[in-house]
Amino acid sequence: MPTKRRYVSPLREQAAAQTRAQILRSAIRLFAERGYGRVTVADIAADAGVSAKAVFASAGSKSDILNEIVDTAVRASGEERAMRAVLAAPDRESALTALARGTRAGNEGTFTVHEAIHKALPAHEDGEALWERATASYRTALDATAQHLRALGQEEDVADLLWFWFGPGSWRTLVVENGWTWDRAEAFLLRTALATLRADT
Repeated sequence: MPTKRRYVSPLREQAAAQTRAQILRSAIRLFAERGYGRVTVADIAADAGVSAKAVFASAGSKSDILNEIVDTAVRASGEERAMRAVLAAPDRESALTALARGTRAGNEGTFTVHEAIHKALPAHEDGEALWERATASYRTALDATAQHLRALGQEEDVADLLWFWFGPGSWRTLVVENGWTWDRAEAFLLRTALATLRADT
C-alpha cells in the first residue's frame, strides 16, 4: 500500500509563521515593559490577538518564548559585521572606534529585546545560565578584539576592560538608567577607553 503523503499548504505555513512572529513581538514588548515575571501566556495571547492555546501551539511555553527571544538577540546583534571592521583596523584607535560603533549599533538595534532579557533574569528559574547564553558570543567578540589589540602592540590583556567599557551593562547604565543619548554614550565610552589605554602605555 503506497504511503499517503501529508499535504503542506504554503499559505497555511505562511500564516503560521506570521502568527508566531506576532506572538514573539508581543512577548518581547510585554517582557520589556512589565518584566518576565509579571507577564502571563494569556497576556501575550491577548496582545497578539490569538488564543492562549495558539501561543502554546505556535511558540511553546513562556520559557520557550524567552529562549527564542535570546536566540533572536544573538542573531540580530550584527556582531559579524562589527567584528570585520574591528579586526581590519590598522591601529588601536581605529579598532576601538569600530568596537564602540559596533557595540552601540548592536545594543541600540536590539534594545527592546535586551530589555526583555534583562528584566527576565531575576524571575527566571535559571537566569544566570540564560544571561551567559545571551552574552556568550558578545564576550567572544570582545576577546577577539583584545587579541587584535595585542597584535597591534597593546601589552596587557584588556578583554575584561573591554567588557567593562563596551559590554551591555555599560550601555544600559548610561542610556536607560541615566537617560544619555546613544551618541553621548558612544563618545564617552570610546574616549574613556582610549584615555585609559594611552595612560597605560
